[in-house]
Amino acid sequence: MERLDALSLRELAALAVRDTDARDVLLTRVRDMALRYARVRLGRFGAEDTAQDVAQEVCMAVVTALPTYEERGVPFEAFVYTITSRKLADAQRAAMRGPAPVADVPDGPDDGPSPESVAVMRDDAATVMTLMQQLSGQQREILTLRVAVGMSTDETAAALGMSTGAVRVAQHRALTRLRAMVARAEAGDVA
Repeated sequence: MERLDALSLRELAALAVRDTDARDVLLTRVRDMALRYARVRLGRFGAEDTAQDVAQEVCMAVVTALPTYEERGVPFEAFVYTITSRKLADAQRAAMRGPAPVADVPDGPDDGPSPESVAVMRDDAATVMTLMQQLSGQQREILTLRVAVGMSTDETAAALGMSTGAVRVAQHRALTRLRAMVARAEAGDVA
């Protein structure tokens, strides 16, 4: 198993067709990657069940696609990233259409964050998300993958089909611009 953990997703995908241990390691890594990304993209409190469902659907899609997957010069991470984006879009569309279940009445006091702190966190997150819309699409994806999802520079570069240097430069520029926009917003210059 230790030998398999050192392999890239591309190498694991090639082995996973005939080796169940490689498939298990691949799916564990794919699930972690999809779950982190889904949690960030859903961005709402209480969306954990949906994020878990999306990660599960991504794993099922990857397992289904493995026998016919062909290497086309695109990193396997980009393949997984594309599947995850599509599954998230499906989940978000379904959430907009269907009713939401109501939580059970709690037995005791809630030890979670207070309504005030939740409101402040949501307001801060909404401000940053609004300001991020002023960044290019590529810069938003880089910040999402690097900062929110926690992917490494190499993983982000592989997922987006960029060099690691280009990811670092784009991330630096995006963060510098975002910091300036946040400072202006806090000063009251941006509505």
